[in-house]
Amino acid sequence: MSRIPRIVILGAGYGGIVTAIRLQKELNYNEADVTLVNKHDYHYITTHLHMPAAGTDNPENARVNILKLIDEFKIDFVKSTVVQIRPQEKKVILEEGTLSYDYLVIGLGGEPETFGIPGLKEYAMNIRSINSVRFIREHVEYQFAKFKREPSRTDYLTFVVGGAGFTGIEFVGELADRIPELCKEFDVDPSLVKIYNIEAAPTALPGFDPELVEYAMNVLKNKGVTFKIATAIKECTPDGVVLATGEEIKSATVIWTGGIRGNHMLEEAGFETMRGRIKVDDTLHAPGHDNVYVLGDCSIVMSPEGRPYPPTAQISMQQADVCAHNLVAQIRGSELKKFEYKPKGTVASLGRGEAIGIVGSKKIKGGTAAVMKKLIDLRYLYIIGGIPLVLKKGRF
Repeated sequence: MSRIPRIVILGAGYGGIVTAIRLQKELNYNEADVTLVNKHDYHYITTHLHMPAAGTDNPENARVNILKLIDEFKIDFVKSTVVQIRPQEKKVILEEGTLSYDYLVIGLGGEPETFGIPGLKEYAMNIRSINSVRFIREHVEYQFAKFKREPSRTDYLTFVVGGAGFTGIEFVGELADRIPELCKEFDVDPSLVKIYNIEAAPTALPGFDPELVEYAMNVLKNKGVTFKIATAIKECTPDGVVLATGEEIKSATVIWTGGIRGNHMLEEAGFETMRGRIKVDDTLHAPGHDNVYVLGDCSIVMSPEGRPYPPTAQISMQQADVCAHNLVAQIRGSELKKFEYKPKGTVASLGRGEAIGIVGSKKIKGGTAAVMKKLIDLRYLYIIGGIPLVLKKGRF
């Protein structure tokens, strides 16, 4: 290749931003032309979104200006929305133009998976972005204000959260902490407020240690959460949800956290996908495309047992390290590294001062786990922005 190779990174989520940061450290000056594309001028910390959604934290704490994280002499940043990927032409179509690439990194993030449940797309809210969590927070507060005007409408004070995976459990923990404050602010009897967490699987936090799941559910029940486990949502309506049991829960607030699929543009681009995600090879390439890397929610990585790993921030960051290494290796003609996921532990928060987790083989819960959750957040801030970002955003 006579000219400098062009690397285009789509999306500044965990995978995209860490890949860009690694490349600016690894590549020599003028060794490659790197462009990062994102529809916002900020990176947001997805694992933090459940807090501003419930109103227990400021949305600003979950976002970081991209230009504060990258070196503009080494990475070009383009604020635009991706419209189409054309792998045969090695082009990406943006809302405001076209980018050509030699190497492409797809880290576009996923989309809510509704599993074909009628009405979910139309009537449920999702915890997926800074704007969506702002909307949820304001919507929740508005229900209390509306109830004061129409005291017969207890559906305004009924909150349904579909899905008891990580996001659902972490959100109901924060929401349960927020409710007493809202009751005080709007002078509402707390006994009128109902929080339902509905999960189709036979357990909350599927795949998590049963002893810790039981602890988590007890903590949340004591905070006022009602669980309906092994119960599917059959339909979402303008008035609430209908369950597979036939029960109807009247609610003005339905929040769906029940699953993520990949990005619709991957299938449209002609890649082979499963629920919008690409099963990558052991060097993180899309099969048949040795110049296209796929990370995060858009990728499927299989475990040694032959099951797909859940798409977490942790796996995205580890993918980004290998992706950056392999891009540099391809440009220099050296050996590619195989991706091997090394789980460093998992912690789920349950609201103020409470969490559960597994670190190594050790189970942790309560205040110890809550501190560990904070340390994980601080570590990520350090990885992307060093000490200055930790001091600015990291709080105990």
